[in-house]
Amino acid sequence: MTFLKSFFASCLGSLAALVIFILLAVILLTGIASSLSTPKEVVVNDNSVLHLRSFASITELEQENPFEELFPSTDDQSAGLIKLKQTIKHAKDDSKIKGIYLNVGQIQAGLVTVEEVRESILDFRQSGKWVIAYSDFFTEGAYYLATAADKIYMYPEGQVEFNGLASDIMFFKNMLDKLEIKAEVFKVGDFKSAVEPFIRENMSDENRLQLNSLLGSIHSEMLQKVSEARGIPKTKLKEIADKMLVQSANDAVTYKLIDSLLYDDQIKDDFRNRLGLKKDEKISLVKYSQYKRSFSSYKTSENEVAVIVADGEIMLGESTDGTVGSTTIMKELSKARANSKVKAIVLRINSPGGVFQAGDQMWREIALAAKEKPVIASMGDLAASGGYYMAMACDTIVAQPTTITGSIGVFAVLFDLSKFLNNKIGITTEEVKTGEVSEPSMIRPLTEIEKSIFQKQVDGIYETFTSKAAGGRRMSQDDIKKIASGRVWSGTQAKDNGLVDVLGNLEDAIRIAAQKGKVEKDYKLKFYPQPKSFFERFVGEIEQNTRARILQNELGDQLIWYNQWKQVKNYQGVQTRLPWNLKFN
Repeated sequence: MTFLKSFFASCLGSLAALVIFILLAVILLTGIASSLSTPKEVVVNDNSVLHLRSFASITELEQENPFEELFPSTDDQSAGLIKLKQTIKHAKDDSKIKGIYLNVGQIQAGLVTVEEVRESILDFRQSGKWVIAYSDFFTEGAYYLATAADKIYMYPEGQVEFNGLASDIMFFKNMLDKLEIKAEVFKVGDFKSAVEPFIRENMSDENRLQLNSLLGSIHSEMLQKVSEARGIPKTKLKEIADKMLVQSANDAVTYKLIDSLLYDDQIKDDFRNRLGLKKDEKISLVKYSQYKRSFSSYKTSENEVAVIVADGEIMLGESTDGTVGSTTIMKELSKARANSKVKAIVLRINSPGGVFQAGDQMWREIALAAKEKPVIASMGDLAASGGYYMAMACDTIVAQPTTITGSIGVFAVLFDLSKFLNNKIGITTEEVKTGEVSEPSMIRPLTEIEKSIFQKQVDGIYETFTSKAAGGRRMSQDDIKKIASGRVWSGTQAKDNGLVDVLGNLEDAIRIAAQKGKVEKDYKLKFYPQPKSFFERFVGEIEQNTRARILQNELGDQLIWYNQWKQVKNYQGVQTRLPWNLKFN
């Protein structure tokens, strides 16, 4: 007994010590973060070059790292699109910045995000300043960004990916058949292909048609802009991409995708020549993470244009990283609607869609706001399905030519695991219910009555979707249905079909909002929702990383299938969601 008392006392003491240590560590880190949160003055030398390196990710809003000064990284690890564009714009008029060194070989961002940065760099060049792009290799997206530069250089043994776009779809039907799991699918729209991986072994003709059309439209837009930048005929660029003629660094020079093949010391000599420096004289390179803290974009005004950012999958509840929470966005819209200083609202949408009810709740709040003041939709990489559902309540919809949008359709998926449980792992079940129709369950097949009820619900939601789209676009419901049926369009195609009003970027949407709000000469911009505090993100990342390590240790190589199953689980219930992802090849 004495031993047990001593043992438990020791355990309790160790646990208490651990808790105290964690609390002290959190307090210490919070204190350090707080002290660092007061920006130190960043001194930019004369004759400097803004150095933009490969970004690990580009999100809509910036996530500040208070430990950047203590633990500086060699790369600009992440960036917020809006802050990055503001930084490039400030550099354009900063006499101390003579040019931009675009040292980006790969870029983790969607095509429209790349396009927005590219347009900012082209605008920077309007000042007469130069931009040099250089890398060991260029992915398709990074090369597209690099074509905004005056000159593109590459390491002599480097490579350029220039072989077009692709969209890969993984099909699970055979796996489900082997496991004796049946997917019960309810949908409206021949092009609503999100359910195909569960019921087919390959693409439907409709899905292949829309993908070919979409990829063709987007790739054509890219080739046109590369053609304008590089002075190469569009037809020749198409041939180069289709036949993958650029297979080596020398090929890239031969076909004029790259200007010269240079080593790092030769690039530095080029910079010294442009900056008027002597041989071996130090070049003043200022990183994005530093330069963005050298100025403030804050503007005093009694008038405000509120930019509300909806970035991620649409879900019920509060927003998290990578999700658009209906509660969060509705709260921001309500505050902006009631704030007399807010003269107009820009709703920045970058979403593939998600839970129907969440999208509908936000649609209602957007519609209410639009009755009080101008509400302009600015579409990013994606504004599809539920993302478009939000946009259609706005006064004006602005999209880039390559924005993926539309996908006006509805689907629901339920899984019947009864045979899997019984035949594969030996679990049997029974059910007791008070009526003929009960709560749907994965442990038994749906009855015919339940199937008819589900399909009727999906049909009803499709009618709601198309009816509200028709009202928002001032079209008949029949005309909307002709371009709906779950089909996705590029921004250019969507404008031709009446789903988009203006082809343009975020600045264009803000300008339209200011004009409609009658404050184009006097307003300030504010972005919502406000970023999480450092402490909230710190604790969240600890939880997320800990859980990821546990899952990796437990599941090993099977983790990929677990992640796929998590994604499938999100499909249960009624969805307005884009069916696949587009990637650079």
